[in-house]
Amino acid sequence: MAAPQISWSAPDPRDELGLVALDYNLTAERIISAYRHGIFPWPDSTPFSPIPWVCPPRRAILEFDTLHVPRNLRRSARALARLHFSIDRDFAGVIRTCAASPRAGQRGTWITPPMIAAYIEVHRRGLAHSVEAWDGDVMVGGLYGVTAGGVFTGESMFHRITDVSKLCVLHLVEHLRARGATWLDIQQLTPHFSLLGAREIPREEFLRRLADEQHTNRVLFP
Repeated sequence: MAAPQISWSAPDPRDELGLVALDYNLTAERIISAYRHGIFPWPDSTPFSPIPWVCPPRRAILEFDTLHVPRNLRRSARALARLHFSIDRDFAGVIRTCAASPRAGQRGTWITPPMIAAYIEVHRRGLAHSVEAWDGDVMVGGLYGVTAGGVFTGESMFHRITDVSKLCVLHLVEHLRARGATWLDIQQLTPHFSLLGAREIPREEFLRRLADEQHTNRVLFP
């Protein structure tokens, strides 16, 4: 069996889908290397399908200087002031709950058991992280993602109380801002993130900004 590909070539800018590779090589080393090159796995819920590794021609980012907190989200933050937030308290619980959460228009989840196992291993190596929201001892929201040398890439989030996943994003932004970060990668633009001020940039600009951040050697998590 061939060894998993670790080194990546630059994504082909002529590929409208941004498809870099299509294979079954899902290892922690490969995931870490992919994110450092601006690439991420984008599987579907079909069993035994090969994994597309992509770097889309348009990339969504959330810049902290232009973060917009809507009035209704500010109201939710006041109403839910009893909640407390944590970092990396229960990464496995967050990713598993994200996988189990229903998605509008989807019959399954791309967060398959092999994906869960691989990302938990990336977390064990200190390069995947989670934010959790707690109501007492009950986790009511969370998100997780991967660090790529100075940049956090968000992967998925869930909520059990309205707006709690957005409050997790705000907690993450404050955590990253305190460590010198100025933006985060959200991969695809969604209506929720549009309301927070996220925008799309061309792939070439994203890869340049990613490389610039990696040169800072910024540490985002202990």
